[in-house]
Amino acid sequence: MPGEGKRCKRVFGERIETMANLTLVYGMRLLPAAEIASVGEAPITLKNGNEAHVTMHVLEGSREQIEAQLKMSLDAFFDFYPEI
Repeated sequence: MPGEGKRCKRVFGERIETMANLTLVYGMRLLPAAEIASVGEAPITLKNGNEAHVTMHVLEGSREQIEAQLKMSLDAFFDFYPEI
């Protein structure tokens, strides 16, 4: 049966399948701020052969400032996906 084993919810009366298992892909590295010349995208190869890209972000400041910015960024990221 379609959707078997998947979580579903109703949105405006329509049955929507939600993603059961997700993977958050991220990377972190601390470097001296003055040493960074540029930051690009990171490629991801999917099992079906397609390619996706992860946009890299740069956070600067003290440890406390970086932690606060990272927490805000993570919260904002999930705000883009209210269905999960």
